[in-house]
Amino acid sequence: MEKIFITGLPRTGTTSVCAAFLELGFKTAHTAYTRETFSQAQVIADTPIFNDYETLSELYPNSRFVYLDRAMSSWVPSIRRLLTRMLPRLETQQGGFNDTLKRCYFDTFEHLSADNLECDQYLIESYHKHRADCLSFLERSQQTYLILDVAQPDSLQTLTDFLDIHTDLASTMPNLNQGGKVTAWKQIDHPLKVESTRNGKADRDSLLYSTAYTNFT
Repeated sequence: MEKIFITGLPRTGTTSVCAAFLELGFKTAHTAYTRETFSQAQVIADTPIFNDYETLSELYPNSRFVYLDRAMSSWVPSIRRLLTRMLPRLETQQGGFNDTLKRCYFDTFEHLSADNLECDQYLIESYHKHRADCLSFLERSQQTYLILDVAQPDSLQTLTDFLDIHTDLASTMPNLNQGGKVTAWKQIDHPLKVESTRNGKADRDSLLYSTAYTNFT
């Protein structure tokens, strides 16, 4: 199955784009922590995509990628709120978040700490490093990709043009998780929504992409 991977960082509009993909008729997962999720979903965003896009491009040839951009003036305070809330569960050795999520955040946000989260420059540099690395890879490996800013009024049209889809849906992108909220995806009830976990449980990180368990073709 051809995949579409949304490689933008958290708080760049991943939930809004996933909601749009559902309405466009795609089986969509916002985050993926089991092999079954990767098998079922056509579109996957957020963790672990923003960190593992190179591995996924190899496992799923002919995939397409959507890189989400967001203005620093709005992304920095938003990601700071998110990471500040997440940090205690990221740092704990026992429990907290699953291992895949921890790995991806610590890989992408190097030297993540409470002190660094107070520094705008740390967050801005993390964003631009991720952007440069991701786009350089997509260009170098000749992937099919789109750079999208969901705040732009024509962003949904830009997305459907990229997908070569003609639709009568509303002409504006959904605008979810405003004001620092991050729960909108949980509240969506849609037949094409793919769960990220198996009844709340994640596969072991070391086995998530194992071809011994999953056929990626």
